[in-house]
Amino acid sequence: MRDSIVASLALGVVMTLGDVAWYQFGIRHRVVAGVIHGAVMCLCLGLAIGMRSRRPLPALVAGPLIGVAAAASFYVLAPALRWGAMFPAWMLLWILFAMLQQWLDKREALLPALVRGLAAAVTSGLAFYLVSGMWTNEHGAPNVARHFLSWSFAFFPGFLALFLARPAK
Repeated sequence: MRDSIVASLALGVVMTLGDVAWYQFGIRHRVVAGVIHGAVMCLCLGLAIGMRSRRPLPALVAGPLIGVAAAASFYVLAPALRWGAMFPAWMLLWILFAMLQQWLDKREALLPALVRGLAAAVTSGLAFYLVSGMWTNEHGAPNVARHFLSWSFAFFPGFLALFLARPAK
């Protein structure tokens, strides 16, 4: 549980800083900026999983690749789903990170890891949906406290599903 909380809070900080940077530097929402944003987020998410698996270096390489895949899925789906494409992309990244976690430490078979990834995707996807108004209901500078709490809340169920009650190594 502690690892899930710490990872969620750390990603909450990273993502809040990202939201502030988008606003402060006037970054326009373009594919390149979105893919870079996704790669940085997933670099940090990968680091959290890699540290827990005691294999941070491969996770640091895989994290941004997962971020690029998830961001690319958003941009492929966006013409049809608009901002709704964020949810399948968000869910894809959790499934891919569950597969990464399984590959890094081999504590569970592939099928249970996939089920864990689906649980992370659904629960974190729901949490993400609940806080997604942090962008659409705001005009002007981001409310840093709200963004931090929202992001931390959105990440927590995913980390909990990936980290909780895993078989002993």
